[in-house]
Amino acid sequence: MNNSLIDKYNIPGPRYTSYPTVPYWDNAGFTLEKWENSLIRAFNESNDAEGISIYIHLPFCEALCTFCACHKRITKQHSVETPYLETVLKEWDLYVELFKKGNETESTKPKIKELHLGGGTPTFFSPENLRILLEGIFAKADIAENPEFSFEGHPNNTTKEHLQTLYDLGFRRCSFGVQDYDLKVQKAINRIQPFENVENVTRWAREIGYTSISHDLVFGLPHQDWEKMESTIRKTMELKPDRLAFYSYAHVPWIKGVGQRGFDENDLPSGEEKRKLYENGKQLLEELGYREVGMDHFALEHDDLYQSMLNGKIHRNFMGYSSSKTLLMVGLGMSAISDSWYAFAQNEKTVEEYQKRVAEGIIPVFRGHMLDAEDLIIRKHILNLMCRLETSWDTQNFVPEIEDSIEKLKEMEEDGLVEISENQIKITEKGRAFTRNVAMTFDLRMLRNKPETRIFSMTV
Repeated sequence: MNNSLIDKYNIPGPRYTSYPTVPYWDNAGFTLEKWENSLIRAFNESNDAEGISIYIHLPFCEALCTFCACHKRITKQHSVETPYLETVLKEWDLYVELFKKGNETESTKPKIKELHLGGGTPTFFSPENLRILLEGIFAKADIAENPEFSFEGHPNNTTKEHLQTLYDLGFRRCSFGVQDYDLKVQKAINRIQPFENVENVTRWAREIGYTSISHDLVFGLPHQDWEKMESTIRKTMELKPDRLAFYSYAHVPWIKGVGQRGFDENDLPSGEEKRKLYENGKQLLEELGYREVGMDHFALEHDDLYQSMLNGKIHRNFMGYSSSKTLLMVGLGMSAISDSWYAFAQNEKTVEEYQKRVAEGIIPVFRGHMLDAEDLIIRKHILNLMCRLETSWDTQNFVPEIEDSIEKLKEMEEDGLVEISENQIKITEKGRAFTRNVAMTFDLRMLRNKPETRIFSMTV
């Protein structure tokens, strides 16, 4: 890749799991009542036809991985499991009761199309407790046809019993955080994880019958160079996961702090070195049969994520890329984010406050955003760019500022990153690495209120 392009476009920018992005939510215009009304609307419009998605945030980890920016709670005390899961089930009850209000659909029972367990470390919880949680969720819901159930597992503590229990409950997808196999890198990020552990959980998952196994790799970590990255990718190929997330390390110490990490800024690859890790990694993955899907993701051609991209059905939300789309996504658990399409809401960010609000019988959101008509138009354009690498407009999905976006994109067109026609933008193969930059030209809320301090990681 042209180093001058990296220098030019390597600026702080969002990852666009939503629009507006969280720092630009209008919390002043958000109320719990408005949020509940938007939930009822989305449920009535979509439950019978497509069903809903559920994300459950399981925040506990036994050790701190210092590359991670997720909301988590570090503890080795497994006595926290039962009280937390009981709260999640009570929160689910609050949503189930809400969906019954003013319901105009054939059934008031939620129909679950997609469910994901994230964290934290979902496999911190015992298989038995995960079974109790999920059976409690399913007891008050129907299951849609061809559901997509997935979970994130830590290779060091995911057991065959975990895999079998979740498989028996309908899970067919699992992802394992690998990051990097080099011991020096692992020590720096406090994530010591032998290859044998990853090999075991991958083999067990295949033997049990999981149809899509994903590994997460991260480039741009401290002490990484291409030799280490290539070794990690080739080790990964010995296991041939169906999908790969190939993420850029988001260095945001102003959010995460620097506690327990075994590195400083001098140990991080430069912007040029980091981009080389990605470009070389992408080339190697493609040589090994993987196809790039959206941004940061790769899949073998048989995997449904790749097939959904070909069919134009791929979607992106707070859970990342998905091969199906639902209008409504309910986030359960501490810090979980929900999406009714018309509004976003985030739960309380500490375990104690989350549990307190639910115990009071209140849906435990503490901030959110009601999308206005302009937001909904821009949201679709950014989703199109992130999922299909193009977007177009007509009188129905046009706002005047799109003309300003086109002006900003003309320089990117000169650099070969996009192609602009009368009412369409396409990101070129050369421009894929700068997808976030292209999306930023449509981000009207950020453009009108440029941050005075740095709040996002670098785009490259």
